Amino acid sequence: MDDLLLLVHRIPYPPNKGDKIRSYHLLRHLAARYRVHLGTFVDDPDDWQHVERVRALCAGSHFAKLDPKLARLRSLGALAAGHALSFDYYRDAGMREWVERTMQERRIERVVVFSSPMAQYVTPYAQARRVIDFCDVDSDKWRQYAEQKPWPMSWLYRREARTLLAYEREVARQCDSALFATEPEAQLFRQLAPESDAKIGHFNNGVDTEYFSPAHAYVNPYADGERAVVFTGAMDYWPNVDAVQWFCDEVFPRLRERLPDLRFYVVGARPTPQVQALAGRPGVTVTGTVPDVRPYLAYAAVSVAPLRVARGIQNKVLEAMAMALPVVVTPQALEGVKAEPGADLLLADGAEPFAQAVLRVLGADDQALRARARERVEQHYSWPSNLANIEARLECN
Repeated sequence: MDDLLLLVHRIPYPPNKGDKIRSYHLLRHLAARYRVHLGTFVDDPDDWQHVERVRALCAGSHFAKLDPKLARLRSLGALAAGHALSFDYYRDAGMREWVERTMQERRIERVVVFSSPMAQYVTPYAQARRVIDFCDVDSDKWRQYAEQKPWPMSWLYRREARTLLAYEREVARQCDSALFATEPEAQLFRQLAPESDAKIGHFNNGVDTEYFSPAHAYVNPYADGERAVVFTGAMDYWPNVDAVQWFCDEVFPRLRERLPDLRFYVVGARPTPQVQALAGRPGVTVTGTVPDVRPYLAYAAVSVAPLRVARGIQNKVLEAMAMALPVVVTPQALEGVKAEPGADLLLADGAEPFAQAVLRVLGADDQALRARARERVEQHYSWPSNLANIEARLECN
């Protein structure tokens, strides 16, 4: 087996955590084929418990502590330097020294970078074959944020969109391949970085359909007779926060007018104060961290993804579909998901259409919709087949 350097911006574990699913499966796939030397940050104290599990997959590893508050302060230096805040957020002398030592001692010829800020550590090593998994066009995400925020945050986000795009283009130019989580994301970046067109590709996310399966026995987390609408995701992530706030403001009151006993469950770790405040509204429950999200999907009546800002593929949609749960999505949440609206899930744009789509699901137990949702995931979202793309890019001569 050959040595390979893998850099990931956040520790790739646990494997069922939305923002770590892709990086975990990437690590596991590569570890079966190479001696992986992993460099990653740990930005959540709870994640230190996972270090030994991750280290066991690697031939070498470096786990750097990252304090989000200090990192945000450090990133402000980018304002004077004229580059992206994201770059300075993940700047770390210890990580740089470990990468340099590992590259020299192991004479590494293959490098995989997960998330653009980590590319700063492999700039000097043009002799290696370097593949970056951008996942999403993050610069465009900041552009979308700017459109939703008032000044001065709108100014700051527009600046980040501009400077990060310049950095993304330079990273793609330097690397041998630049990959994304969906074809629409790849196509967008081709338009933004036409000079790297030939290097740009994608590989879809996958779903562990054995883990996310309605065939398992789960304990019902809801009260007897309760009909629940569920949203799952990290609740300190602004697009998720915006989504549940919009749903509670614009959609859920319409549903409660017709179904007064209906409940809305927001299931996800680290709810912001804005999300926690939603629990004070009639019929709304905010769970915070739960040990297992699957029972909340298994016993819900419908899953909703009312995202108004989104990039890439939404794991929350795929996981609900894998659990054979009807899903109602906005156009933004559907982007990148290979699913047929009306057959595999329901698509709605606007508050009243979204409410009507949820009511349609609640009004009929559509077993065909449930079966097609799971079948779609089984057909198109296998991790091994999707990850073969990155292996091919690493071995390309």
